[in-house]
Amino acid sequence: MSQSFSDVDRPALDFEGLSDALCAPLGPYRKLELVESTGSTNSDLATKASGDKVGFSDLSVLVAEEQTQGRGRLDRQWTAPPRSSVIVSVLLRPFNQAGNPVPTQSYGWFSLLAAMSLAEALGEYAQLEAKVKWPNDVLVSGRKISGILAQMVSYPDGTPPAVVIGSGVNVTLGKEDLPVPTATSVALEKGATTDRTILLMSYLRVFAQRYRQFCNVNGDPKAQWKDGSSLLSRLQKVMVTLGQQVRAELPNGGEIIGEAFGLDSFGALKVREADGTEHVVSAGDVVHLRPYEGS
Repeated sequence: MSQSFSDVDRPALDFEGLSDALCAPLGPYRKLELVESTGSTNSDLATKASGDKVGFSDLSVLVAEEQTQGRGRLDRQWTAPPRSSVIVSVLLRPFNQAGNPVPTQSYGWFSLLAAMSLAEALGEYAQLEAKVKWPNDVLVSGRKISGILAQMVSYPDGTPPAVVIGSGVNVTLGKEDLPVPTATSVALEKGATTDRTILLMSYLRVFAQRYRQFCNVNGDPKAQWKDGSSLLSRLQKVMVTLGQQVRAELPNGGEIIGEAFGLDSFGALKVREADGTEHVVSAGDVVHLRPYEGS
């Protein structure tokens, strides 16, 4: 009888190795905490960030081996067997090269930046052709392998808001473990590695680099980085949504059908209907965004 993925040994993350590689003085991160199980890493990290600005500074990280009450966009549930996924939240307190806060209107790009970073890391380390689906999904072979969720942390004293970026990556989930039939995992896609420590480390390294490049140009998605690229140009290479005919389903039951032809200055999606009418839809405006192939 063939062995199912649920029978495969799922080793714990190498916390010491991750800390040594990712945290100061050798790495860009300030703090890394690992818990065996939690309801939601995003909620936990947001609470910690709210109560301790000094202890939880920019690029603090919370990782969990299991998440029991994980939520995606629009409060959709996301759960997985213990040690089968990469579950990580990163705290951002964005500042530019001059040490000044990045404008809050740029915050809408952080979930896209995280999705792009994950797609790049999966390509390099797992040898998977990963794509970004607006606003916050990472796909492989057209199936969802990861979701990104951003959460704002506000302060009543006027301190610039922080952002928590949560990512969940399906790693060793078998078909019977998938939350929805349209999902997939690194194992199911036959990725070059299913070592969660490697996958987590690679994602966080790429994310920190792209985050700093974006903040150094004061959160301008079009501004050129030192390597000649920009956030927008890199996103355009990996985003499957752009140039696609899409159907945007709205909370009021309405819908917009047309070509997704670009992103606005806040990271919202621009859609052009067949009659030339143009719409701008933000992540909060859309219940579902799906490819549209005609009736």
